[in-house]
Amino acid sequence: MKCQYELKTTHTFVVFKALAVDIDGTLTDKKRVLNCRAVEALRKLKIKVVLATGNISCFARAVAKMIGVSDIVIAENGGVVRFGYDEDDVVLGDREKCLRALEVLRRHFKVELLDFEYRKAEVCLRKNFPIEEARKILPEDVRIVDTGFAYHIIDANVSKGKALKFIADRLGLDVKDFVAIGDSENDVEMLEVAGFGVAVANADEKLKDVADLVTSKPNGDGVVEALEFLGLI
Repeated sequence: MKCQYELKTTHTFVVFKALAVDIDGTLTDKKRVLNCRAVEALRKLKIKVVLATGNISCFARAVAKMIGVSDIVIAENGGVVRFGYDEDDVVLGDREKCLRALEVLRRHFKVELLDFEYRKAEVCLRKNFPIEEARKILPEDVRIVDTGFAYHIIDANVSKGKALKFIADRLGLDVKDFVAIGDSENDVEMLEVAGFGVAVANADEKLKDVADLVTSKPNGDGVVEALEFLGLI
């Protein structure tokens, strides 16, 4: 983990042009209560805000609307992106791979599906079986991640980081123009590709290891802390 990040280079401040921030466990607490201080902070930003979640697209768009940030979202752990309320979802993941992997898991565990009919790029499961055992038997064309709230079977070619790069290209930005903030292992790739990565205090240790900054405060309070540290609010 990098302990410091030099914000000045030859007396010139690094200027970040956009923010990608996770929702559950980052903007919300473990009970999924949205942090109002974080909402107020996001509304003050003068840069583009992208919400990035393991949840479904309609959820992400509803949260974006409620918070009042831009309507660009990453959903299903990078398997789906959307650029506007009037645009269609762009599906980046191959759900068929995930469905085949689901059948493998069913031969070994009793699985419970979550939001199955609404997901376009992945399969979401209740956390009622050992994930490390599942990883040993799944095919290499998928991976399974623990977001803290559920398990997700994801196309191995998909991640929030790749989705963020896709969005940056579409917006005419460099992915390094983004600050990324998250809390769980599904945020690792997003922090790695961004120009500056933040793990809130309650984050998974894997995420803290790749973060440029680990906040002293958890969840939404950590988001506010990071934005203040970077001089964005």
